[in-house]
Amino acid sequence: MSKKALIAMSGGVDSSVAAAKMVEAGYDCLGVTMRLHDGENCGAAAEAEDARKIAQALGFPFEIADLRGMFSRQVMDRFVSAYEEGDTPNPCIECNRYMKFGALMEYAAEQGCDTLVTGHYARVEYDGEKYRLKKAVNLAKDQTYVLYFLTQEQLAHIAFPLGEMESKEQIRGIAAEYGFVSAHKADSQDICFVPDGKYADFIRQRTGKEYPVGDFVNADGKVLGQHKGLIHYTIGQRRGLGLALPAPLYVRSKNMFDNTVLLTPESELYTTRLVADGFNWVDGVVPQEPVRVTARTRYNAKEAAATVTALADGRAEVVFDTPQRAVTTGQAVVLYDGDYVVGGGRICEV
Repeated sequence: MSKKALIAMSGGVDSSVAAAKMVEAGYDCLGVTMRLHDGENCGAAAEAEDARKIAQALGFPFEIADLRGMFSRQVMDRFVSAYEEGDTPNPCIECNRYMKFGALMEYAAEQGCDTLVTGHYARVEYDGEKYRLKKAVNLAKDQTYVLYFLTQEQLAHIAFPLGEMESKEQIRGIAAEYGFVSAHKADSQDICFVPDGKYADFIRQRTGKEYPVGDFVNADGKVLGQHKGLIHYTIGQRRGLGLALPAPLYVRSKNMFDNTVLLTPESELYTTRLVADGFNWVDGVVPQEPVRVTARTRYNAKEAAATVTALADGRAEVVFDTPQRAVTTGQAVVLYDGDYVVGGGRICEV
């Protein structure tokens, strides 16, 4: 009986090479591009056509899955709601959670595919008892931060062929050898549905709302000037405040009740404790005692030594050995034991 794999194909170089690796490994493959929104990427016609050409060159069928409705509800709406509640979300995590490893994984099972394949830079290992999510060999490209939510059941049916690759140049070289149209495509950087990075404009257009101006204040409550609306700011921000100040000040918090933004010196941005909700322990076992880990509070943040304690209601408390800068609600905290992901959750309290 042949092994069947569904390949999540974006039309980019990473998913193209992931597909080639699965064909080389003897899998019977099906390529699928997700149409997520009406913008110029994430399933747009040009990207889907590139993916189709690659699937054709590799000799397996290709489909487009129109998931715009689900993406709108599960990713875009959550993104807007988070900003309206004063948080700073990471929509790539929600896209991975609900789209790639939610809807697409369910579709893979329906098609009789026992493996879902993506171009993520990560690794899955099985130690004889449980599956483990491991950092990519290429640590500069590692994407385990946006995959912390994966469960044992999901990890049992996932393959990340790029996890063992040592460099992006190696991947592009493989694509060039195959003659893929994606071989020299630039990597995407921005949030796909806000390609210009203007989050506040996107939120206003989507909701039809205008978000009221309010006051910048210092720790003593003194008004320092007027802000443009809370959705324009995130914790730790210094640039774009539009204020002439005698010394640099940074956004420390946003008060949704009185519509103020608190500005403080950078030294006030540091904290040693956070609480995360919706916490996922990758091995499926909630620890009964505190556990020593390293923790990352943003995608590009450095890991820091910490102790995690499981709390009630699926939450976890993380206490750092040294203060961490600009820890932000809405972002994820992801915990590691060396190269292995222990778990993670959404920061809900700082």
